[in-house]
Amino acid sequence: MNSTIILIVIAAAIIIFVWYLYNSLIVTRMRVSEAFSQIDVQLKRRADLIPNLVETVKGYAKHEKELFEKVTEERASLVSAKGAAEKATANNQLSETLKSIFAVAENYPELKASQNFMELQDELSDTENKIAYARQFYNSTVLDYNTKLQVFPNVFIGKLLNFKEAEFFGATDEEKKPVKVSF
Repeated sequence: MNSTIILIVIAAAIIIFVWYLYNSLIVTRMRVSEAFSQIDVQLKRRADLIPNLVETVKGYAKHEKELFEKVTEERASLVSAKGAAEKATANNQLSETLKSIFAVAENYPELKASQNFMELQDELSDTENKIAYARQFYNSTVLDYNTKLQVFPNVFIGKLLNFKEAEFFGATDEEKKPVKVSF
């Protein structure tokens, strides 16, 4: 009878331990999902600002039709992108295209002085900062989750319960290139 009680206590301790680890993995995985949705929120915010920017610039630069079409296409790609890698790629393509719009604006002093354009530029700049923060927070959360999955004994329980590592929101090769500044 004594050994039966010991076995029941050991089994209960193991069940409670596995239960605790499972719940902590679920909580961490949910934090990863929430952090990714924050990136989505900021990317959506930027995508919503872009049509206003395009319309403002269009009035000044009617002959830049190709550029405006490209911005519209890149925005649509970003909105429809799924997963961290696809969103990162679409985001980077849109960023490159937006640089072209701001380059066009340099040729139109009255556009650069326009209150609407300046406000949109400020909004986009603020949004870019929020996107950068959201990406950092997401990657930090992914690091916590992936680390939790790889430490002992979670590595065994995680595999047994079919937990998968999360994907980092990484910089593309284009983003890693040094920025050229010229005056």
